[in-house]
Amino acid sequence: MPVSLKKGQKVSLTKGNPGLSKVVVGLGWDVNQFDTGGDFDLDAAAFLLGESGRVARSEDFVFYGNLTHPSGSVQHMGDNLTGEGDGDDEQIKIELSKVPESVTKIAFTVTIYEPEQRRQNFGQVNNAFIRIYNELTGEELLRYDLGEDFSIETAVVFGELYKNNGEWKFNAIGSGYQGGLAALCANYGVDVE
Repeated sequence: MPVSLKKGQKVSLTKGNPGLSKVVVGLGWDVNQFDTGGDFDLDAAAFLLGESGRVARSEDFVFYGNLTHPSGSVQHMGDNLTGEGDGDDEQIKIELSKVPESVTKIAFTVTIYEPEQRRQNFGQVNNAFIRIYNELTGEELLRYDLGEDFSIETAVVFGELYKNNGEWKFNAIGSGYQGGLAALCANYGVDVE
């Protein structure tokens, strides 16, 4: 039975799952029926962060434009342009043993593509969730449903995987930002052209 998390809750992934090495982070959402004049394109990303809470280099930002981290530890499974259908809309695979020592935290985010032009925000997004499951067994380990706390935000940090005393833990964050992907990149130290 997966652990269902509330905002701000932390849980260990590896403590109860010895030998856990490959996980899949699934992110999903539905868009409501308001017509904004364009399709919603939500994009999941992973930021591999050091002690400073920032990336060491731009390759530590894994997203639709950089699908695989140089270490091979984090792999984005590709961009879903519509979010239609049930289940995960985008997935990011993590091989815990390959994550570089210098990376202490991996933040998982979802942003709306071209939100200003399309007049879209997370107030128009429902049923957003992040879940983590064991890639080898398919067993869902945890799930965090974000709820409907958003209005004008165009970027959300869903949660973070982090290392603590040799264990991998997950923190359910659910924090929204205005300014979309650019705001997140600035926050995490990624230079955007």
